[in-house]
Amino acid sequence: MSLESWYCRKMAMLCLYAKREDQAIHYWERARALEPDDARLVSSIAHAHATLGRRDLAIAYLNKALEMDSGQPGTWFNLGYLLQEGGQEAEALAALRRATELDPKLDRAWYGLALSLIKLGQLDEAVAALKRTTELQPMSPYGWYQLAHAYLRLDQRDKAERVILRLAKFEPKVALQLEKETGIPSGVKLPF
Repeated sequence: MSLESWYCRKMAMLCLYAKREDQAIHYWERARALEPDDARLVSSIAHAHATLGRRDLAIAYLNKALEMDSGQPGTWFNLGYLLQEGGQEAEALAALRRATELDPKLDRAWYGLALSLIKLGQLDEAVAALKRTTELQPMSPYGWYQLAHAYLRLDQRDKAERVILRLAKFEPKVALQLEKETGIPSGVKLPF
């Protein structure tokens, strides 16, 4: 890496911290001119465009980064996330599957995969992905919350109840929300 490329990268990061994404893009593009084969630079440009609400442009840059280096699970996850935002569930599903194949411990990719599977009506696969999410992040309520709802959609009320009771032990507010939504008692007692 040349000194000029290093400088441009550092300036881009400073611009990001200052919430000046367009200037960050400018510096990353300058660094990219010096290092045209660096897929991470292209991914960084995609991130800045996504932050600015330029979803389609961000997707184009992510695809370009994946053409350069298809072995980056984070890039696949980011692509899947943006595709989900645009309601492109089948395309998101493919990207998120690839992310989990490349990094089986990427919990947010498993969670995103589960959300796409739910939207596509593939509940059995969604449950498997949510179980993986909760294994990787056992104290995060998001996977547990979705898992309870997925079990209910599969008419497995007993499993949903076990999830809610487990959730009540470390996230009582979320368990109470599920109780309200599902009618399944959480066992949480309010202090007043």
